[in-house]
Amino acid sequence: MKIALVGASGAVGSRVLKELSARGHQVTAIARDPSRIAAAPGVTAVAGDAGTVEGLSPLLKGHDAVVTAIHFTASDAGTLIAAVKASGVPRYLVVGGAGSLEVSPGVALYDAPGFPAVYLAEAKAGGAFLGLLKAEPALDWTFLSPSAEFVPGERTGQFRLGGDQLLTSASGRSFISFEDFAVALVDEIEQPRHSRTRFTVGY
Repeated sequence: MKIALVGASGAVGSRVLKELSARGHQVTAIARDPSRIAAAPGVTAVAGDAGTVEGLSPLLKGHDAVVTAIHFTASDAGTLIAAVKASGVPRYLVVGGAGSLEVSPGVALYDAPGFPAVYLAEAKAGGAFLGLLKAEPALDWTFLSPSAEFVPGERTGQFRLGGDQLLTSASGRSFISFEDFAVALVDEIEQPRHSRTRFTVGY
């Protein structure tokens, strides 16, 4: 497939890029500084600014799917959604956040006692992004939320998928590696099972 990946040089984006390349996809890897994008088979590094529809949309045209992997507080959800719609690309996948996942009925993780204040703005922005996607009448979107701990690690290919509830292990820990998150995301690109919905991944 032909995939446009926005934020390809970031911590998560670089893992998604590696996974896409390893599976033989053709990737347009978009970043402000394309020199930071690792060379890999099938990867074309492109300089791009996700700040405007006019600047981003032309870079997305002609692809089978768009993936954005950029911080919510460093981007504008409305602009990203509008750029995807203007490009005519049929599918849009978002590297989401864990903060909007439920820890009990109707209670989001970011509203739970003890949620770190330093992450609150990013978490709430992610929840707002998800809300905008849910309001889209026709866009084929998918929002993949990680677990609470989202860290560098190993690619094991062994994980669980969930819906709107935070996943925790038998020991009560909620975590997923960047590498296995990338596996779950590329699995969804190749075999769509979560059209117009959010899902989550964890151990």
